[in-house]
This record gives sequence, structure tokens and C-alpha cells, in this order.
Amino acid sequence: MIDNPVITSSRDEDFLYLQIAERFGNQIRQQLLKTGEKLPSVRALSNEQGISQSTAYKAYVELEIKGLIEARPKSGYYVRFTPARSFDQRQPEKQATESKKLSLDEMIARVYRHFTSDSIIKLSRASPALSLLPQAKLNKSMMEAIRLSPNGCINYEEIQGNENLRKHIARQAFNWGGNILPADVITTQGCMEALVFCLRAVTKPGDVVAIESPAYFGIFTTVQSLGLSVLEIPTDPIEGIDLDFLEGCISKQQIKACLFVPTFSNPLGYCMTNDKKKKMVELLAKSEVPLIEDDIYGEMYFGKTRPRTCKSYDKQGLVMLCSSVSKSLAPGYRVGWCIPGKFKQQVINLKLMHTLSSATPTQASIGHFFETGRYDLHMRNLRKALHTQCLRYTQAVAEYFPDDIKISRPQGGYVLWIELNKKIDAFELYERALNYNISISPGQIFSTDSRFTNFIRISFGMPYNVEIEESLKTLGRLINEF
Repeated sequence: MIDNPVITSSRDEDFLYLQIAERFGNQIRQQLLKTGEKLPSVRALSNEQGISQSTAYKAYVELEIKGLIEARPKSGYYVRFTPARSFDQRQPEKQATESKKLSLDEMIARVYRHFTSDSIIKLSRASPALSLLPQAKLNKSMMEAIRLSPNGCINYEEIQGNENLRKHIARQAFNWGGNILPADVITTQGCMEALVFCLRAVTKPGDVVAIESPAYFGIFTTVQSLGLSVLEIPTDPIEGIDLDFLEGCISKQQIKACLFVPTFSNPLGYCMTNDKKKKMVELLAKSEVPLIEDDIYGEMYFGKTRPRTCKSYDKQGLVMLCSSVSKSLAPGYRVGWCIPGKFKQQVINLKLMHTLSSATPTQASIGHFFETGRYDLHMRNLRKALHTQCLRYTQAVAEYFPDDIKISRPQGGYVLWIELNKKIDAFELYERALNYNISISPGQIFSTDSRFTNFIRISFGMPYNVEIEESLKTLGRLINEF
């Protein structure tokens, strides 16, 4: 129960009970021990910590005096109450929300501290509501995959990943114009790990990596965490990446790699045309600059056909496509992959050094889910739901927000990018909205210099209902109050 057993001499044993009591008290305050949990018996604590039973008993008496635990007849000692629930423990939270100049990291941390809270309406989360995901069918595939496996999926997976899963990823590539073999695919723990492996395969600390602007904060923070420099390329909500600007940067700076989201970018939602994707691939190929293509939103299209990827125009193996099922099927399974082209061996070596292999049961179950045809059916339903939700959210924003706003027109994905009046501070709006249990993403967190101060990102991943409508009405009212 308590870390690091204490070995003492008889001289200081009289004071040990205070040390033991203090350590238990800290665990109770940090909620590692919660109200109603049973503590070790006096004898068990004595044996566990190498102290006398008298010292163990004194420690419990001390905790009783402080009101942290209680003795129950013929049962033992139990945690009485958690101080975090008392009024005097709420003051630090109040102080933490006082208005002050925050760093970018602090803004990001504050926005996502409520990421899993059930009491918050999370318009900030660019992912599907769980109600849109086929939980029962996923569970069935998991059980079937384990049953069909000769070792019950407890063995290490192949270094490149589950063969059946890679086969179906290669088949899915046909939809985006790819000619991929299972041997070309390497599975990862989600898309972010795929991006990290690809970045490390083609760069070294100090190198320059070009990204979009605005960009999902997880991309530029990951790039920076690897000791790389970020170069932000201006990006239009309709046209996408400014290729003329990119071309000028290639000639003036030593760009070692580009990391872009050309299909339903987060937060802008644009999809580059096939001509522009082809032109960008050819532009980068001239200078032999690798393109890491984050295609995690590629399957969430609202049109009739799946948009082509930059990878489909790759003739030199310089495009490294990364994706996962985190945004489309099973966020918690952490099943991702990359198709790294000519850098395949470098990525395999990195995976071998860092993770050895990906989780066997989840890969096998997703492979089985593909094999049964459940994935295609699910995606048809999900795309239809997202398109409807996008239209309803857009209509509500246009109705309840001020007339001077501008709203993106995404062709897929999960998010709306909204430009507000220049007088409005998006992060201040975020904090005001949080008072009404509404979480949005302020524009400041989508660039390295917090420049998009009057922009917000809203997700339409949750089905539209009365609660969502009221939250959008409230946001509109708060914006008008500025």
C-alpha cells in the first residue's frame, strides 16, 4: 500500500508513526486512497513496513485524530473522507483560473484538462461521439480474433504488424488511388506514433520541418519535442497550402521534411484538389524533400468518392502516408499505420528500438473487422451522420453568432473554423464558455506564436440535439457580450 518499506533503529522508532501517518495522509489528499477504502491491518502494516505493531497502531491513531480515517469494530481501518471534496480545497482551482498571460503550453493544457469530463459539452474534441461507433460489433470482432488466434493473441506481433490488418489496409488504398502491398505497411500505436517514426526517419535535431498554419497543436508540439525547428506555411481555408510560398521557402531554407494534412485539415477542414496535391508532390520531389502526409481524416468525406492522397502521386517513394482508425472507428484501440516508401527500413528500425511490436489483440480485431465488411458499412453510416451534423452545426452558428463571423465549409472531417470580430480574444471566450460547461478550442493553440487570437474551432462530432443547440446559443450570446 505504501512505497518503500522503512527500516529503522530503536532510537527513532518512536517518531516513525508520524512519518507513516504523513505518507498515508498524502495518499488520501492526492486521492490515491479514496473514501471507504480499507487500509492494511495493524499486523499487515507492521510486516509490510518492517516496524513494530505498536508503531503501526500509533500511525493509525494519528490519522484518526486528523479525521482522515476511522476504525470500524471487528473490521479494521477505513478512509473516512477525501479532503479534495471540502470547500477549503477548492481555492487553488479558483486561483488557477484567474486571468493572466499564459504560455502556449499552458493554454493547451488548460483547454484539454477537461478532455474526458462527462459534465462538459466538448465542442473542442475533434473526434466522433461514442454513440456513432459500433461498439457491439467491435467487441464481437475482438472475441472472434482472440478465438481464431492459435495463441489467443498473447504472443508478440510481427515487427511490421498484423498481416491480415496490413492486407486490408493495402486493399483500402485502392480507394485513394494507391497501389500498395501489405509489405509496404508498418503498423503503429496510433497515427501520432507513425508521424514520430517518419519524422525521425528523415530528420535529425536542428533540422527544419514545414507545417501548415494554422495546424493542429499536436503536430507542431511533436515536431518541437524532437528538437526540430518549425516553419509555418500559410494555408487557405478553401485552397489549402500556399504552394508558391512553399516553393520560395524550399529555395531559401534548408527544409528537411514537410508534414501536411492535405485532406480535411484540422482545423481548417479544406481538401486540396487533386491537381494541387500532384503539383505539391512534384515540387517536393525536385528537391528530394520528404512529405509526411497525415491522412487520418481521409475516410470522413462528404462527397461521393474518397479523395486521392498525395501518396497516390508519389513516384520516388518520398511520400510517407500516416493514418489510423482513431478518428473513424476505435480511438482507444490505438491502431495506426504508415506507408513510408523508400524510408521503410528506417521506420522499421525505429519501431524495433522503441516499441518492438504493436498490441496484438487490437490489431487482430481491427483486421477481423475489416475482413467481415463491417468497416465499409460503418463508414457509410458515419459519413452520412457527420455530413448531416456539419450542416446543422453550421446553420446554428450562422443563426446564433453575430453577422460579422466567417465559417469554414469543410468537405469532410469533424471541425468548423470560425473567424470572429478582431476585438474578441478567443481564449477569454473559452474561459467564459467554460463557466457554462462548454469547451471550445481557441485559435491561439493552433500556431506556435498564438497568432489566431480571434478564431475558434468547434467540433461537430456529437449528434445535434437540444443540449448542443443551447450551447451554441450560449456561445453566440457570450460573443455578442464582447
